[in-house]
Amino acid sequence: MNRRHFLQTSLATSAAVLAGRGAWANTSIFDGTGVEILPGSGGEDGFTFPAEWARHERTLMQFPPPQNWQRRDLDDARQEWAETANTISEFEPVTMAVRPGDRAEAERLLSREIELIEMPLNDAWSRDSGPMIVRNRSGARRVAGFNFNGWGRKFPPYRDDQRAKGHFAAHLDMPMYVSDLTTEGGALHMDGDGTILTTEESLLHTNRNPGWSKAEVEAELLAQLGAEKVIWVPSGLTPDPITDGHIDGIAAFAAPGVVLLHTIHDTNDPNTAITAAAKHVLENATDARGRRFEIIEVPLTSFDVVHMNFYICNGAVIVPISGRASEDDEPLGIIQDAFPTRAVIGVSGVMIGGGGGGVHCITQQVPA
Repeated sequence: MNRRHFLQTSLATSAAVLAGRGAWANTSIFDGTGVEILPGSGGEDGFTFPAEWARHERTLMQFPPPQNWQRRDLDDARQEWAETANTISEFEPVTMAVRPGDRAEAERLLSREIELIEMPLNDAWSRDSGPMIVRNRSGARRVAGFNFNGWGRKFPPYRDDQRAKGHFAAHLDMPMYVSDLTTEGGALHMDGDGTILTTEESLLHTNRNPGWSKAEVEAELLAQLGAEKVIWVPSGLTPDPITDGHIDGIAAFAAPGVVLLHTIHDTNDPNTAITAAAKHVLENATDARGRRFEIIEVPLTSFDVVHMNFYICNGAVIVPISGRASEDDEPLGIIQDAFPTRAVIGVSGVMIGGGGGGVHCITQQVPA
């Protein structure tokens, strides 16, 4: 089923759930990618996941292949992916993965400053299928290789995207740990100071981690990402039949101890209760260093885009916008106040939003 149509109709998945724990233990899926597989976990070896605002070496992206897009939608999607990539490339290098057959179109749309690398792809959401990169105090970098299963097996085939982090890791010459835990990068926000923010709805969903207890999921997150504490909010925004409530649609760290949170105050909108529940959790929680959270509310204003799904790159914050000032101006102003030393730049996010995500979903940072 087309990804955009899937989101618009809000269908629930009918795919079978995973068979159980241990399905990811076989690392042979990465055979042929050239990546070096490491035993253990990043946390055990002194590696941690840096905050998104830490200095980047580059941004990783994937050029949309046709698999989950209708032809007209694909053309528009590629335009928005390219606008995002070209904007980011003004602040830091961008590496774009592209299928060999799509290279000519990518070259037509993308800045010549953008590096193209060829690999098999099913889709283009690098936050979720791309590599999450951890770093130690000496600056060495490795990949935290969580399992990817097509957002709960909703969009088969997804094997090429499952292997994407291995291809990226080999290209970057970084070894990779492998985890049994199924998750996507958009399900996790980190403050770079020991705290992970996530939702129960996504991480504990039976289409990702059946047989895992909440405590087991938490322990694996801490081990792989070198963190110390997980803050769980109940759920993400609705409707979200694709990611099942990713955190990067509802909240984001602006600094250690500071959380931007989408809120809405409309009794007819189910997101009013969802965002209020998230706010309640954050108001009563402390981070890994014992700090109470400063919560900055960002109004959920647009039916087309989720402004919270922004990406922090070197010197800028790239925000998806609807193109309507009545919906964009207030969120952009609040985000600018939260990042006063960075340029806040809006890029069209309507097609990306219709496909089920935003600017954050289509990018993945490589820490310097």
